[in-house]
Amino acid sequence: MKIFLSGGGTLGPVVPLLAIAEVYKKAHPEVEFVWVGTRRGPEKTLVSEYDIPFFTITAGKMRRYFSLLNIFDLIRIASAFFQSLLLLWQEKPVLLISAGGFVSVPLHWAGALLGIPTWIHQQDAVPGLSNKLMVRFAKKITTALQESVKYFPKHKTEWIGNPVRDLSVADINSSRARFNIHDDSPVIFALGGGTGSAKINQMVVEAVPHFPRDWHVIHLVGRERPKELATRAAGAFPNYQVFDFFTDEMKDAYAIATIVIGRAGFGTLTELAALGKPAIIIPMMDTHQEVNAKYLAKLNAIVMLDGNGTNGLELAKEVKELVNNREYAYLISKRLHEVLPPAKESKIVAIMDDLVSEV
Repeated sequence: MKIFLSGGGTLGPVVPLLAIAEVYKKAHPEVEFVWVGTRRGPEKTLVSEYDIPFFTITAGKMRRYFSLLNIFDLIRIASAFFQSLLLLWQEKPVLLISAGGFVSVPLHWAGALLGIPTWIHQQDAVPGLSNKLMVRFAKKITTALQESVKYFPKHKTEWIGNPVRDLSVADINSSRARFNIHDDSPVIFALGGGTGSAKINQMVVEAVPHFPRDWHVIHLVGRERPKELATRAAGAFPNYQVFDFFTDEMKDAYAIATIVIGRAGFGTLTELAALGKPAIIIPMMDTHQEVNAKYLAKLNAIVMLDGNGTNGLELAKEVKELVNNREYAYLISKRLHEVLPPAKESKIVAIMDDLVSEV
């Protein structure tokens, strides 16, 4: 039995699908998963850690505004559709699953043409264009937020929360040792999503000099972002560590973090919710991330900072206030877990068993 997972370009659509694969593999060890992603996205590195075969197809992107680039992307999408037909015919999967991303659209269209059931999972508060393009052909639609159900056909949509991969650690002291941290001082973990964030990187570099000298900062800058400023800052502040990309190290960084600074992608938000970590979220403004962050901030589940107007000094002030107010930090982390609960493993398995039985 072979199941296709698809998504990429960023790690947002990737993380929940890896969680789904983990869960279903435990229930059905014989299942084979195959990943369809982009040629240049960060997903291949992470997927390879799970020993999942990886295929690429052409990824087009339709914009909601007039652009001559849409003409070229229509050609790319058409090419990807025929690539998908060939790949599906060769591999013969029994189910296609996506959590968004334009690379999934032609694959799911081709799957529908071949009679392969499809499941799409909606993470963001408001559906993106890629999921809207796949809705008509989907056999099953699930959402991370209860609020999002209203955007889809009722007869095939269900709120389940967001699937979360296993991020547990066996020994917190081993996690600390991995980053050469041997005391109980606060640890600030800053990340900007799978591709990194130039804005967050700049703000963190500006904030570090304003933190107490005994605090520790783990800064995941992203492989695609310049890190010269961060590297120079790390030379001046011994407790400030800079990294390009994490795979297995991610769970250790999360485990020892007192506060997490990050973007408002739902992969990150879900992991923070599952682990009960208080978070300062700096979304990309005028995107789905801003909608996500405002929704959660209104529910008092995160601290949100303006992704355009905030500077490093303001970030440092917010971090210090949250570290020093443990009661409030606990309350927002508890609220985030309530608003964004992890999907139950039994529900994931039941959905997949039901879809596979239709083949």
